[in-house]
Amino acid sequence: MKKPDVKIVLLGDMNVGKTSLLHRYTERKFKDTVSTVGGAFFLKQWGPYNISIWDTAGREQFHGLGSMYCRGAAAVILTYDVTNWQSLAELEERFLSLTDTANHDCIFAVVGNKADLTDPKAHLPEGPDVTSDDRTECEEERTEPEVEVLSACPTPPASPASLSGVMLNKQVAPEEAASFYGRILRYKGLDEKSSLPAEKMCFETSAKTGYNVDALFETLFDLVLPSILRKRNENQESPTVDLEECRGGSNKRTRTSCC
Repeated sequence: MKKPDVKIVLLGDMNVGKTSLLHRYTERKFKDTVSTVGGAFFLKQWGPYNISIWDTAGREQFHGLGSMYCRGAAAVILTYDVTNWQSLAELEERFLSLTDTANHDCIFAVVGNKADLTDPKAHLPEGPDVTSDDRTECEEERTEPEVEVLSACPTPPASPASLSGVMLNKQVAPEEAASFYGRILRYKGLDEKSSLPAEKMCFETSAKTGYNVDALFETLFDLVLPSILRKRNENQESPTVDLEECRGGSNKRTRTSCC
């Protein structure tokens, strides 16, 4: 197995679709998954570089493992469900502190998954690799009554989206995700003016249709490239030392002949 150059970690509550996002990007298809136990990772070959993408468990009993998986991460994808306001609140209450072990220059993306349930433009699959089955599933979803996609989670505080009446099913507005991104920067002690803007680092995706999934991962890969190059330069400046070579011939005990 090739050694990864950098690590990207997905964090978020259970059932927000972290594993589905990863499968959509790596396998180019959507499939039903079970809750992740502990963690798992995929190795992505991106040009001449190797990037490990870690999928972590959202269940409370695996919460303590999160900081271990985040250790040395170059980027963290904080994932929530756009139909569940509490899943966004959980990112700040439970998961943000786990990123303390990430790199000091770690990049953060805030991702609202399941956009196909709230946004008409996310219904149609994107990209040439989307299968006909994916398109059929999306067509069936559009014919179902709207009540079928309503979230069963408790009603959250009123948001700009819900008050406008544009998307009644949507419980997290883009402005709320952007506000959370700003709080991430303040938590990390970063200057908002010199950091990446929220409009570039906040995404809404659909693992089911593939909407915005490629854009999410490819954007992060481009942004972590400086970390990859810096790490490779550091490895070249401090190469591994061969102890056998350092000992030299003078330290080897000469073999005497038997008398």
